[in-house]
Amino acid sequence: MKHTLAVLVENKPGVLTHISGLISRRAFNIESIAAGYSEEPDTTRITIVVEGDEIEQEQVVNQLSKLVNVIKISDLTAVESIQRELALIKVKATMATRSDIINIVEIFRASIVDVNKETMVIELSGDETKIDALCQVLENDHGIIEIVRTGKIALSRGPIPAKAQSLEQ
Repeated sequence: MKHTLAVLVENKPGVLTHISGLISRRAFNIESIAAGYSEEPDTTRITIVVEGDEIEQEQVVNQLSKLVNVIKISDLTAVESIQRELALIKVKATMATRSDIINIVEIFRASIVDVNKETMVIELSGDETKIDALCQVLENDHGIIEIVRTGKIALSRGPIPAKAQSLEQ
């Protein structure tokens, strides 16, 4: 099972390396990891998706909570949350196929962010299944040249989740 963890950490050099190193040393696979500034200038929010059962997920949370720079960990797997991913997709595009690609892009509520003689670049944000579906249509009908995805970012809905584990002392 995939588990989505939101980890709030001190914004200091090397923290992301420590977190990813700790998880990989324990032989857990990181499905995706995304980090960025948070609402506080001296903190960073890291969203990590790991594969494993409940026991393994609990081990990851326990290990992360021991790191000095970790402020709070929230398991967003079991709580209502908003989860998104961003993808940039470069596809083959000729004059003859451009209008078809534009129609597909509109159906998925994506955007075309670059066009040249041979290619188009499409930007799409949404959940993993939406991005997978667009990629499948584009690959089958036009051919994907390159793709880059951010990995999942997530926030809980409503008030602070009850399962948030605050590590502030």
